[in-house]
Amino acid sequence: MPTNDLKPPGEPPAPAGTRPSVAPQPGYRAVFAVREFRYVFAAHLCSLLGVVVSELALTVLVYELTRSPLLSSLTFALGFLPYLFGGTVLAGLADRVPPRRLLVVCDVICAACVALMTVPLTPVAGLLALRCAVAVVAPVFQGTRTATLADILGEGELFVLGRSLLRIVSQSALLTGFAVGGVLLTAVPPRGALGITAGTFLGSALLLRLGTARRPARGAGEREGLRATWGVLRDRRVRALMLMFWVPPMFAVVPEALAAPFADAAGASTAALGLLMCALPVGTVLGELLAGSLLSAAARARIVLPLAATGLLPFLLYAAGPGVGLAAAALFLAGATGAYTLGLDAWFVAAVPEERRGRAMTLMSAGMMTTQGLGMAAAGVAAEFAAVHTVVAGAGILGTGCVALLVREVRTVRNGPEDDGIDRKARRG
Repeated sequence: MPTNDLKPPGEPPAPAGTRPSVAPQPGYRAVFAVREFRYVFAAHLCSLLGVVVSELALTVLVYELTRSPLLSSLTFALGFLPYLFGGTVLAGLADRVPPRRLLVVCDVICAACVALMTVPLTPVAGLLALRCAVAVVAPVFQGTRTATLADILGEGELFVLGRSLLRIVSQSALLTGFAVGGVLLTAVPPRGALGITAGTFLGSALLLRLGTARRPARGAGEREGLRATWGVLRDRRVRALMLMFWVPPMFAVVPEALAAPFADAAGASTAALGLLMCALPVGTVLGELLAGSLLSAAARARIVLPLAATGLLPFLLYAAGPGVGLAAAALFLAGATGAYTLGLDAWFVAAVPEERRGRAMTLMSAGMMTTQGLGMAAAGVAAEFAAVHTVVAGAGILGTGCVALLVREVRTVRNGPEDDGIDRKARRG
């Protein structure tokens, strides 16, 4: 394993008794020092605000028009299902189209779809279809942005921290986004709120167009379509790492999906329900911040598999039918173990060939959303036949077993240098 105290050839050894100098680890501040990243970060804030507020406003609008809880809740489900289509059929665009152009076009498409939602003559079926269109575009946008992040920040430490910052913002949106949307809806009608969010998508497009450099497509010559997309998964190393992104979140969403019935069974207040909904994302944000600020790249690599393997064990505290306080503590702990994703990001970007990076990142984003949707649906079905606390505890047991198998596979396929997220080109050199 490489160390920081290796000397270049020809350099005299350090005098006896002196400690070798160690290069300081870059922190989050170093990421913000990169001008292009600041624009990407600001654009992420705009588009994320647009997504969260538009979801809430559209749900309220559909309910006002139909008075149907089923159709209202369907607007949320439609945010998950089309990800699979967009992330597979359209994944190749992330490598065949220049990234800045694709990012801007995706934002403009989202702005146009949301703007059409504000038209009073748009029927409910049209509103749901437009919601699907936004969800189809989302994984292409997210995958392209992640791949572009490696171009802007490199494939090393800054990329890992940049990805972490974008995730932290996304988790924070779970805490504040719906509150902002709720306040907005007290001042303007749902269609008015949708009009505002169309502007946030256009703002994101403008920031990306003006603030990021023009780069050529990575795989402009590739026209393999779905075969190339599934070809990404034929690489055993990439497949194992991608499953590490997909499987733990599939089980982690179970307590969130069942938070309302759990609080109701416990006789808890609305404030207690809010505590349950916030506990896991708060733990996730804190875990990522601490890992990104205090740990070196090598240390983050060492904790990936242990944290992933134990991340769902706190759900076992649900087995005894705990109160809201203990349940929230379990969710906080489970969220904090999500810090393993920093090291996993480094392994993944090193494992994927550059010419297929956009495709791989798009597939990864689509898979994460799809498996979370499946996890929520499965949790709801299971809760029809068993107590909520039993379902959550069962998810902890089953999820831990599945992740343990994945950890074993990752240990089998990885090699030493990749442990520290070292570029494959460096290994060949």
